Amino acid sequence: MKHEEGMVRDRGIEFETDDEENMAEGIAGNQDDYEEGYTTSPNSSYNALPSPNPLTVPWPQSYRQSMDIYSSFTPPTASFLAGSSLGIGSSILCSSPYKRSQVSVIDSSIRKSLLPPTTLDKEDKYFPTPKHASIPTFSNFEQPRRSSFTEVVLNGINVLCGVALLSTPYAVNEGGWLGLLVLLIFCILSCYTGILLKRCLDSSPGLQTYPDIGQAAFGITGRILISIILYTELYACCVEYTILMSDNLSSLFPNVNMNFFGVHLNSQCVFAITVTLLVLPTLLLRDLTLLSYLSAGGVIATICVVICLLWVGVVDHIGFHPSGTALNLVNLPVALGIYGFCYSGHSVFPNIYSSMKEPSKFPAALVVSFVVCFVLYAGVAICGFLMFGDATHSQITINMPKYFTASKIAAWTTVVNPLSKFALTMTPVALSLEELWPTGQQKSHLVSVFIRTMLALSTLLVSLTIPFFSYVMALIGSFYSMLICLILPSACYLKIHRGRVDRFQTALCILIIIIGMACGCVGSYSAIKKIIGSFS
Repeated sequence: MKHEEGMVRDRGIEFETDDEENMAEGIAGNQDDYEEGYTTSPNSSYNALPSPNPLTVPWPQSYRQSMDIYSSFTPPTASFLAGSSLGIGSSILCSSPYKRSQVSVIDSSIRKSLLPPTTLDKEDKYFPTPKHASIPTFSNFEQPRRSSFTEVVLNGINVLCGVALLSTPYAVNEGGWLGLLVLLIFCILSCYTGILLKRCLDSSPGLQTYPDIGQAAFGITGRILISIILYTELYACCVEYTILMSDNLSSLFPNVNMNFFGVHLNSQCVFAITVTLLVLPTLLLRDLTLLSYLSAGGVIATICVVICLLWVGVVDHIGFHPSGTALNLVNLPVALGIYGFCYSGHSVFPNIYSSMKEPSKFPAALVVSFVVCFVLYAGVAICGFLMFGDATHSQITINMPKYFTASKIAAWTTVVNPLSKFALTMTPVALSLEELWPTGQQKSHLVSVFIRTMLALSTLLVSLTIPFFSYVMALIGSFYSMLICLILPSACYLKIHRGRVDRFQTALCILIIIIGMACGCVGSYSAIKKIIGSFS
């Protein structure tokens, strides 16, 4: 379709009011919402996939918006739960403050399916878009400034370098010193697959999120499966946050316990319940702006923990004592999962890419982010294990003597940071579940409260049932991270660019898929076996 006939080549969706939406529907008339059409990307010589109609985007429609809020270093203001002034139709049009371009839905030629009929199965149909879903909407309609190269690097580090930093010394204890080579290999492969996601996004103006990429590659089935995997990983991360906070608080206050109707609760149970009660109000907040800024301080929290660890080792004279084995094949699978968890940030890479002033610099920003994270991970792993040796716990902050001020600062930093991230991590899951609610009740305040309360309570139950931080992390890293970071990006890239990928790239992607599947199977089996063995 020609550019002059109304098909625009840029990516993104412009902000639109309710009146403009109604006018767009009037202009569209009886035009078929699923007509096919193709656009040509400015940077490619082949026909790209057609732009999506934002009013017929299948589940989940809230993914882009919620992940923008979670991942942005300069977050927007959003309103949650009931009381949104815009229905889902217009809220999706405002889905992100970060746009690489503008597309107007007033132009009826944009009303078409995301994929050509050769890619979508004939039986696949779009899910109807609910009109009153409780999707967050932005309070201002001006175009925010885009992220600079430095901000994108900070975003990348903030997403990549999280709670896994605390467990890398334990991974060395489990897998041996040569296991650090696995950390380096995963760093290189994950960085490469992050660039593959960028290339998938560039294949069509209509692709904006990871689920979009899954749909472009494998149809609506691919979109739904990838979305379920991404949301399940976010939920599992919230379980990890609960275990992490309760472990560190119980190490600070080991003598806390209580009896509740004849049931004795140790310090870990008491603090798991306490942190759940603390995060529940944040999960019900209508405005997550403050938490977004606090979460963006994750880079500062990471640096603080690293400095405290070095302070305890050097200034407080814990010292560094060479120990350990070169390679421990028996426990290496656990280390594989932990190292895999270290680079699990691909779910928000498309959002970070879309935020850039200069998208062409995304690969460079990604490389810098991964290099910085590898240095931090490896540095903490080496220093932490040299300090505590075979006595290294699953969280290095638990090893640090609590009578040192630096140890207390590190422990409290480890508690406060996940406390601010819990709501931001769980909100995308809650929004996706609200979309599945009957249309007439999606805007109900009670529905939103019920879903979020049940999610918080369920994470508490899971964390109390499986209170093994390292094994849960190893399971998440082995199963979810291998899928999200290695297997799916490579598979989607080969599928979307089939016939245009040279033999070397094809072989490399297949090799990455094989590595991801092998590590995922071995690591998942080992983590599950360790969890089951811990109950006996």
